[in-house]
Amino acid sequence: MAMTPRKLSANEVAALVGGLMDNTSFGQSADGVEVRPYTFGSNDLSQMGDYHALRMINERFCRIARSVFLPMLRIQPRISAFPAEMRSFDDYRNSQDNFVSLTNTRIEELRGSHLIVIPPPFISLLTDAYYGGSIRYVKNGRNEFTATEQRVIEIVTDRLNNALQLAWRDLMQLTFAVQTREENMQFAAFVDGDDMIVNCSFMVQLPDAEPASFDILYPLQTLKPIASQLRSRTQSDSLEDDASWRERLERAVMTIPLAVRTRLCEPEIPLKRLASLKEGDVVPAKVTDKVEILIDGKVYFEAVPGELGGKSALSISKRVKG
Repeated sequence: MAMTPRKLSANEVAALVGGLMDNTSFGQSADGVEVRPYTFGSNDLSQMGDYHALRMINERFCRIARSVFLPMLRIQPRISAFPAEMRSFDDYRNSQDNFVSLTNTRIEELRGSHLIVIPPPFISLLTDAYYGGSIRYVKNGRNEFTATEQRVIEIVTDRLNNALQLAWRDLMQLTFAVQTREENMQFAAFVDGDDMIVNCSFMVQLPDAEPASFDILYPLQTLKPIASQLRSRTQSDSLEDDASWRERLERAVMTIPLAVRTRLCEPEIPLKRLASLKEGDVVPAKVTDKVEILIDGKVYFEAVPGELGGKSALSISKRVKG
């Protein structure tokens, strides 16, 4: 059984306003029962607790998703996440235009789905910019997408799903598979109208244009099995090797410059002799066949001096154990 939404629907608001118009007293009802004040519109996730991990996932998704729009906008826009809110699907559907891009994606591990909702003006802007146009909103009164816009929708939503998969990875491994794409909100085969959803809204900052937005909807029933993990402040209880990070770190370490020098010998003379040295004096020194190679002042190798290509060279003969 679906839980009762805390935010009023459009029909409930209309009925409430109509009832208020018929009454002049706000402190007491017609039958004398005292009326207590109540704050409407408290639209949070208190029914399931604080979804701290979901906020972290959305923030991580914002950073990853910037590259999704790079091929279209030729820039990486700044993306911000609004706090997730819980509402009924009917309430959300009534707040949207009928003509909108809807991508229903299956989440196999959670035995549920999520819905990506992108307004048509944003799709038109991305399509125009993708093919060399400027970043601007195009006014049109159409109620369907062109074949080119549908292809842009496929590209964007597939990449958004990839970004979302990476954002969820620290909490759990999820697999996303697109099920259907629709253009009419009334035909969205997502959940029943009375079912509760978790609405995650994102805003895309655009240069010389008003910000764009898109939504990702999760059915509450889909997130319920992992509610305890979403309330946790620990993003992952397992440490996995990040191969790409290790490769970048190794490449960075390998480019660090080190000072290399050789030591032929170390003669010792008394301080009195050192103080009396003058030009032309000879300091006795015993030079062996082997020289030491020092890296940043520490002996690492023994080598034999020689010549290569007309230049002095060293042939490493032994590695000195540290």
